[in-house]
Amino acid sequence: MAGLEELKKKLQPLFDADKGLPGGLALDPCDSYMLSDGSTVNLLSQSYGVYNINELGLQKRTGPLDEPDAGERTYRCASNEMHVFGAIGYGASSIVQRAIHIPVHRILALKKINIFEKEKRQQLLNEIRTLCEAPCYEGLVEFHGAFFTPDSGQISIALEYMDGGSLADILRVRKFIPEPILSCMVQKLLHGLSYLHGVRHLVHRDIKPANLLINLKGEPKITDFGISAGLENSVAMCATFVGTVTYMSPERIRNESYSYPADIWSLGIALFECGTGEFPYAANEGPVNLMLQILYDPSPTPPENSFSPEFCSFIDACLQKDADARPTAEQLLAHPFIRKHENTRVDLAAFVRGIFDPTQRLKELADMFTVHYYMLFDGPDDLWPHMKTFYNDHSTFSFSEKASVGSDDILARLSSIRSALVGSRPNERLVHVVEKLQCRPHGNDGVAVRASGSFIVGTHFLICGDGVQAEGMPSLRELLPDMAGKRLGTFREQFTVEPGGTIGCFFVAKQELYIRQP
Repeated sequence: MAGLEELKKKLQPLFDADKGLPGGLALDPCDSYMLSDGSTVNLLSQSYGVYNINELGLQKRTGPLDEPDAGERTYRCASNEMHVFGAIGYGASSIVQRAIHIPVHRILALKKINIFEKEKRQQLLNEIRTLCEAPCYEGLVEFHGAFFTPDSGQISIALEYMDGGSLADILRVRKFIPEPILSCMVQKLLHGLSYLHGVRHLVHRDIKPANLLINLKGEPKITDFGISAGLENSVAMCATFVGTVTYMSPERIRNESYSYPADIWSLGIALFECGTGEFPYAANEGPVNLMLQILYDPSPTPPENSFSPEFCSFIDACLQKDADARPTAEQLLAHPFIRKHENTRVDLAAFVRGIFDPTQRLKELADMFTVHYYMLFDGPDDLWPHMKTFYNDHSTFSFSEKASVGSDDILARLSSIRSALVGSRPNERLVHVVEKLQCRPHGNDGVAVRASGSFIVGTHFLICGDGVQAEGMPSLRELLPDMAGKRLGTFREQFTVEPGGTIGCFFVAKQELYIRQP
């Protein structure tokens, strides 16, 4: 007993929830960063070059700043080309918000991190470095760029929006995930993990259900690379204690050097929890007791009378106490648990769609695209040309008994209407106030929207109600009591919005506009 108490004292400094991550985090230090002319951040990575980030996007250079032949990669992702909506998640070092990228009308997730805190800055560099090297790879969340906002001191990382949430979200609704579904998910996640380990030589260090996301197309992907660590070669080892202790491997808890097998342990614990609906250890007695269980209790295994031999074998393989005995991600792709369901017709998309309330998703989609459309219509002239890409060659727009077909004709017609509403003087500009919004499903993934409201003299589009609001929209409270006196006309508009060829992109297939004088 005295030995256990001594071990507790030894382990306690390794984990302190009040202090966050310890200072030995950086293997690729980013202690030096520069603010050029106050609007460009230069993040310096000893191994991977320089990342220049400003309000227009991100540029990666693989050579010195003063070397003209240095390799470059540019991601155009400007802060003024985003309509940013409310938060959808919070982390220890960041906030995640939904946004629509105006040039392509695509829903994205914006992860915002403050660069002036050293620890967060290192996590930011890790994440950008990982995503830049694998911007579009199976099993990993897709990267769309990053931009810096000088006023807030934040860098926003633009990521693929995973509209199905995380596996942790699914477990909150469904107690467990059936084996065939889990097998299909794990196969795709293993491809991403195999790429991180075998090609990028990265240890993720925070594999857990909350970091395993899925979209409504049924594509599971790994996210949150903020504490990943790069290993220079296949035999290198990490020596830092970071990540979520709940899913941490024995060698990491002992504060020993560790490598890719640490991620395999974390994956095994996460899959045990997803498959059984239960976390395998008693986690309510504090982190030290949890770590003692992981070190000295037998590795958990699912009940054999409730789960298939293949699933039990897969978990057992991942949860070997000896790190060298664990299979690699590539080897696990050949495991019987994965092979068993390879030829089974598993519909991951149908499973994910059946988890969440489709009505709520439909309303949020209608709110976002209504706000996006009218902010663009009533917004600055420099963004107006992007309205063209909201339509395709088959889109139709009807107004005053005349129909326009195709993006060119529709933009020309909308531009004429917009010019008439703007007027010749600032005090004559009419903007939309959406007072009523209705929606219904259209097709498999589309939405039909009916918006109605008033025209008033102003500078910003406004919307009534408690739905989705975008950053920069003024409050409607002071305007509502005198709405009747401000109304200079009314409108009713109907949209049919359909998904585009890329995940998160939508376009207007059909639109009808009716305007009445007061």
